[in-house]
Amino acid sequence: MSSNTPERTVSAVFKQENQIDAVVRRLLDRGVSRDRISVMGNNFQSQTRIAGFITKKDVILGGLRSGAIFGSLFGSFLGLLTGVGVLMIPFVGSVVSAGPIGAVLLGAASGALAGSAGAGLASLLITLGMEKEKATIYETRLKAGEFILMAEVPADRSGEFQLLIESAGGEEVHVSEMTLPHPCNGRCQGVEDLSPEVRSHLSEEAQKIFIERYNAVLDENNDGIKAEQAAWEAIHQQFDEDEKGIWSKAKVSI
Repeated sequence: MSSNTPERTVSAVFKQENQIDAVVRRLLDRGVSRDRISVMGNNFQSQTRIAGFITKKDVILGGLRSGAIFGSLFGSFLGLLTGVGVLMIPFVGSVVSAGPIGAVLLGAASGALAGSAGAGLASLLITLGMEKEKATIYETRLKAGEFILMAEVPADRSGEFQLLIESAGGEEVHVSEMTLPHPCNGRCQGVEDLSPEVRSHLSEEAQKIFIERYNAVLDENNDGIKAEQAAWEAIHQQFDEDEKGIWSKAKVSI
């Protein structure tokens, strides 16, 4: 009996943007939810139009914009995904991301990642079970202008999706027995609902603010990824990280 709960992450590198477009549409056709597909790239054809739309301040802050806006800019698969925006990734630079990977990097939910010394995309991939050598290849190829795709799928269909991605031109294909951490399964009823990966990086006060913002945005648009991004943005606006990588130091208003 097939499970609908994603338990594996199939990842790959693609050389061309049109390959990504095709494989995303095939994944959606096969029933993979749009909030379980992540894409990253810094060489999209419409990058100049992004540069004119996203300000330097937006990029520095790592603020993620709505998929609908980016979809109208691109007229491509990015309009089909959620949580599309621009992120600054250590050692890589500004990257257009879509899907849950952006929220994970924005919140450093898998460890001390975004903005931390000695951390970057490879660190995240390693926490997801990828060997260091392959994680380094992914980061290097992303920096060189290629694209990364990650699809979270049921365990009993991981082979099917691996073949689909390979047949679509995916290289360096990797299957991990982990998925990207999501803060809550639906609405957060309390701190106990927060995933350990998220909770461990927030002080008690920050946890409350995260949940309040997460629930407010989720209630508004029923999009868990946008809710997670908005919650992390609220944390970034109100707190700084301490030496242990915990968002706990309230910012002083000037």
